[in-house]
Amino acid sequence: MTAEAVLIELLERLAAVPGGAILVNTHELNQWPPDAWAALKKQQLLAKAHAAASAVCPGCERECMMPVHTPPATTGNAAAFIVCDNRSDINRVAVPLDRLTQWRCSVQAVCGFVAESAGIRNAVKPGSDTNLWEIGIATGKKRSQMLCLQVNGALALVAGGNALPLADFIGYANGVYSVDVLMVNQLVDSAATTDVRYTPSTAKREVGKHDTQAMYEGWRKAYRAMKRKYPGKSDVWCSKQIAKDTQINPLGRNASTIKKNMLA
Repeated sequence: MTAEAVLIELLERLAAVPGGAILVNTHELNQWPPDAWAALKKQQLLAKAHAAASAVCPGCERECMMPVHTPPATTGNAAAFIVCDNRSDINRVAVPLDRLTQWRCSVQAVCGFVAESAGIRNAVKPGSDTNLWEIGIATGKKRSQMLCLQVNGALALVAGGNALPLADFIGYANGVYSVDVLMVNQLVDSAATTDVRYTPSTAKREVGKHDTQAMYEGWRKAYRAMKRKYPGKSDVWCSKQIAKDTQINPLGRNASTIKKNMLA
C-alpha cells in the first residue's frame, strides 16, 4: 500500500462512520509504510487516543475479541491480560501493552490539514448543516469563497455550488501529505456565489459517484454468508478470506479495515 493510498483509505473510513472520528490500532499502523504513519502523526492527522478496552486474544487460533483487564501497576510496570471463558485449558492470557495503543483520526483534524496545506486561515468549525464543516475562506483568481468539507457517506470539498471528492486533491511527496492548491483555487473560481451552508444537489450527485457504502455492504453480505457456512470461524478469519477475494475487495483493503466495516 502506498502512502497516498493509506490516507485515502483513512478518509473513506472516516466518512463511513457516524461521530466524526475513527480509531486505528498499532497493529494496523505497523502494516502501513513507516513514512506514511510518520507523516500522519507529524501533520496531526493521527493523534494518540485512549488505550483499547478490548483486543484479539492471542491465546489460541480462534482469535476471539475479548475485554482487556489492566489492573493498577504495583511495581511501575502495568500488565494487561484477557480472561478466556471459552476454553477450559486457558485462563489468563497476557496482552502486550503496545497492542492496546490507539490513534484517532477526526473530521476536525482533516479540516485543519486541508487549511494548513492549502494556505487558508484556519477557521474550522461545524457548519449549520450537520453534513458540513467550515474550513476557512479560500481565494482563487476570480473570487473568494468559504471552503467546506462535506461529510455525507464520502468526504468532499465544497465551495459555493460545486463539490469534488477530497481524495482527488490528496498528494504525497518527500514525506509530506498535501492537497492540490491549484485544484482548490479552480474549485473556488468555478463556484457560484451561493450560500454554502446548504449542500447543493450537484454536490450530492458528485459525491454519490464516489460513495463507498456499496463496497462495505458487499463485505457485510460476504461475512454473513461465511458465518452461515462456517459458524465456528472467527470474525478475524472471515475478514482475511474477504481480503483475499479480488471480486469483493478489488481495491486490496487489508483484513483489519474489512473487519471493522463488515461488522458495522
